[in-house]
Amino acid sequence: MAGFATGSGRPLQGRGGSPGFRFALFAIASVAIMILDQRFNWLERAHYLLQATTYPVEIAVSSPVTAWDWVRKSFASRDVLEARNERLRSRLRGLEVRSMRYEALARENAALIGLRSALPPVAQRWLPAGIVNIQLDSLRQRVLIDRGSENGVTRSQAVLDDRGVVGQTMYVGPWSAEVILITDPAHALPVEIQRTGLRTIAVGTGNSNSLALPYLPANADIRVGDVLVTSGLGGVFPPGYPVARVTQVHKDAVQPLAHVRAAPFAHLQTDSEVMLIWFRHDSPAAPLKERNGELITGDRSIRPLPAPAKPVQRPAPPKTLSAAPKVSARPGAGKAAAAGAKSPT
Repeated sequence: MAGFATGSGRPLQGRGGSPGFRFALFAIASVAIMILDQRFNWLERAHYLLQATTYPVEIAVSSPVTAWDWVRKSFASRDVLEARNERLRSRLRGLEVRSMRYEALARENAALIGLRSALPPVAQRWLPAGIVNIQLDSLRQRVLIDRGSENGVTRSQAVLDDRGVVGQTMYVGPWSAEVILITDPAHALPVEIQRTGLRTIAVGTGNSNSLALPYLPANADIRVGDVLVTSGLGGVFPPGYPVARVTQVHKDAVQPLAHVRAAPFAHLQTDSEVMLIWFRHDSPAAPLKERNGELITGDRSIRPLPAPAKPVQRPAPPKTLSAAPKVSARPGAGKAAAAGAKSPT
């Protein structure tokens, strides 16, 4: 037993392979693996299978760390994200407002270009005005604009749009003015037929699409399609500005006056802006205002021209006398010649 106990702590020499054998075994395995990988791409397949097998393990190992980072970043950047979203919302609202403003400015610019091109040559200044209130019924055809005496607006001032005559200012306040339209029943506008030059008066009918010409005789030369323009009378509008187009002409042999209707050129129902104009008083086409039969506007510098000088009468040139027959100086010679001329041969 003592001998058994003494030898129990020593390693057994016969257990396990020798180092040379293990080296040879590993070398053969390595060569076999290289041959398989060279011919059959075995290592790539083994790597693919190992990667597929270890991917869930990697996900399971890294998920807690990833989840913790996500939670930490979510809670840490919540205020930043909210502030960024608010800034983006504000920027979006600003861009939408600017976009709408750009469209409004484009429309306004186009409208103003049309208004400016519609100015008659006698216009000195012009001012766009927005319509803030409109009243269109059978008794009143009027609009309220956002320009007043603080902007230089005066009473009985011409109001136009890009198509034709709109009306004239009636009541003027500091920052607003009431405009009576040409279709108001209380408004009358001196016009003339552009084709013939016949002058008449266009009266409002209470309908924004119609004007009446009640003072034309039945034999007046007017037809459907004739253009009515301002005649320059009345002291508000210059001559030649478009007013309306004749749409209806009815003549009755019994009635002394013709029944004529015309459609205004101005867009009285859809206008959002109109134009106030000032005319040059020194222009020959400027409208002249009168009061009690006397003109209140005019040019004082105009004076009568001197009479032309009387032409100088030059003396007429002397006339040349023709040669006369000689008369005998003897007495009785003339009588004898006369008697000889009367006697027969």
